[in-house]
Amino acid sequence: MRKTSPTVPVLALGVFGIITTEMGMVGVLPRVSAELGVSPSAAGWLVGVFALVIAVSGPFTTLLTSGIDRKKVLASAIAVFAVSNAVYALTTQYEVMLAFRVVPALFHPVFFAVALATAARTVPAEDATRATTTVFAGVTVGFAFGVPLTSYLAEHLSLAAAFWFGALVNLAAFLGILRFVPPMPVAQGQRLSYADQLGILKRPRIWLTIVSVVLVFAAMFSIYGYFAEFLGQVTHMDGTWVSAMLMAFGIVMILGNFAFGGLLRRGLVRTVVAYPVLCLLVYVLLYTIGPLLAPMVPAVLVWGAVHSGGLVVSQSWLGRDAGDAPEFGNSLFISFSNLGITAGTALGGWVMAGWGTRQLPFTGIGFAVAALIVITLRLGLDRRRGHGRGRGQGHGRGPVSAGGGRGRAGGRVPGAKGKKVEKVEKGGT
Repeated sequence: MRKTSPTVPVLALGVFGIITTEMGMVGVLPRVSAELGVSPSAAGWLVGVFALVIAVSGPFTTLLTSGIDRKKVLASAIAVFAVSNAVYALTTQYEVMLAFRVVPALFHPVFFAVALATAARTVPAEDATRATTTVFAGVTVGFAFGVPLTSYLAEHLSLAAAFWFGALVNLAAFLGILRFVPPMPVAQGQRLSYADQLGILKRPRIWLTIVSVVLVFAAMFSIYGYFAEFLGQVTHMDGTWVSAMLMAFGIVMILGNFAFGGLLRRGLVRTVVAYPVLCLLVYVLLYTIGPLLAPMVPAVLVWGAVHSGGLVVSQSWLGRDAGDAPEFGNSLFISFSNLGITAGTALGGWVMAGWGTRQLPFTGIGFAVAALIVITLRLGLDRRRGHGRGRGQGHGRGPVSAGGGRGRAGGRVPGAKGKKVEKVEKGGT
């Protein structure tokens, strides 16, 4: 049996803390609005500005930190989240809370990008996809438990208690990084220049991949963004049922995340092509049985299982084209996935307002079909240009997509066995 590196679960804990900080605010907005004396729309900016900053700043902040010891980057980023949660718990000023939503949002894509690359870099090449899937489990566990627990603490204890919980989780991750993540200085010969990293954007194929990622996330969140509204208005579930379904959805996402990780290890391209098809089928199912309570209960579980794959499938797909600049590629994934979330929720809201909540699945269906078309075009470009598997530029399996690449941007891992490091630095394919 393989011995699991403690680095990977520590990074997953950090991701859990970040998701709890980012999305936990959604469940406590009414309390924030009441206690800070601001309108609900103003309170909503505490969520909106976070996503906007991530989408705009992600690649740039990742580039700026690309020459710094990766352990220091990870520790500094998670420390900012711990401090920000403490500020939320202590402040009574809306402007202060808003400012400390902007600050951690700047570090969000940096932590994700470096954590994914570090997870892949600290295990044997054949385990890189498994490692990044474990890190992504922090996202699904955050949605399943972190967000509901934040809401519960705010409701039954206090708003400050909810934010102290977030601070404690991020502090635990900070201490874990200090203890278990090895120093990873970026030697001069290993660091990719800004020009080299930005150079991947000159490849036409990566833009098709980016567009497909945006469309996949738009498909996912055009419906999931209105989860409570759909189950409440179409299926006629009450608040208790909706809360239970939300919890069940999150738990199934944890299992689905690892299932899709296994599928990616067996065939990345097949899984990527199948994903929008699965989304399309699920959304057709939701439209068909939406008004029926009994069938919708298992349907929500199927929905959660499919929804869970969007993160790891899209990251692996984009990483396939960014294997020689893995951390910058991961930052592109974070930024453009947030753009997809914004586009999906905006169009979903427009459809819901104009045609009713019952028609919401058609938004996801449209985005899923568009994603499938772009993915097909992207693969056609591979065939025409002869960029087959193993020809470089990150066209490998999961390990490259997960952040293996050439290993130049991430530095060496002191204390790692020479054979392991050699595998990763050669690309892990």
